[in-house]
Amino acid sequence: MMTHFIQKGNVEATELDGEWIILNTEQFTITKLNGAGGLCWSLLNKIQTVDTLTNSLFEEYKAVQNKEQIKQDVQEFLSNLTECGLIEHVNRL
Repeated sequence: MMTHFIQKGNVEATELDGEWIILNTEQFTITKLNGAGGLCWSLLNKIQTVDTLTNSLFEEYKAVQNKEQIKQDVQEFLSNLTECGLIEHVNRL
């Protein structure tokens, strides 16, 4: 079964000069994301999977990395966002 992810409702985010600043209003933390992380973050306003995010990043950055490396990076990124309390797992039927 595939894991689905979405942004938590307790965060505020803004983009400044190609970087994203995310404020977790429950934990009072600030997280800074680069352009690729910001793209993932913006896509996570709707339910996403590792594969959907990987495909979006591959289309955006295909000249830079291979798809398998992007998938590994996405998995690590989602793990970090989960640990920071910025995204949550969604059960899909």
